[in-house]
Amino acid sequence: MSVEEDIGAFREAYGKLRDEIGRVIVGHEAIVEGTLIALFAGGHSCWKACPDWARPAGPHLGEALDLPFNRIQFTPDLMPADILGTNIVMETATGRREFEFQKGPIFAHLVLADEINRARQNPVGLAGSHAGKTGDRRRPIRRLGEPFFVMATQNPIDQEGTYPLPEAQLDRFFFKLIVGYPRPAN
Repeated sequence: MSVEEDIGAFREAYGKLRDEIGRVIVGHEAIVEGTLIALFAGGHSCWKACPDWARPAGPHLGEALDLPFNRIQFTPDLMPADILGTNIVMETATGRREFEFQKGPIFAHLVLADEINRARQNPVGLAGSHAGKTGDRRRPIRRLGEPFFVMATQNPIDQEGTYPLPEAQLDRFFFKLIVGYPRPAN
């Protein structure tokens, strides 16, 4: 296949994916475009929108790409284990008890981090600090699958129970997309 044919095939696949996602995110072409650009560029996107706006979009994107999807609802009491998972005691066939790691919702290719500014602390940062540091043999490093894409939502700050996000946390996102009202049909 030539370069021109590769570009044409990508353009066609991208257009189909954009149209498919546009069936769920209606009237927000810039949001769809920004999300897909972040996904293909290997980054993450943060949508500033009203509550529950992105809930149908995440699973639909997972279906369209045929990739595993999980959702994490951020709350003030969210802990790193709620994201990463935890070790639980399991009984083996021989009756012996062993720790077995049960993966948390972060172990998917597409993750909706819903309402990230409802958490009082940064659980994603805490989870990363608990994931196993270099030289720490007690905590094995658990790799995330490729591709890995986070779509985070941020509620407007004037909503009750929200906290401002520090710039250091917002810097983790390729795009911060502000979702306004959809445009009327022509």
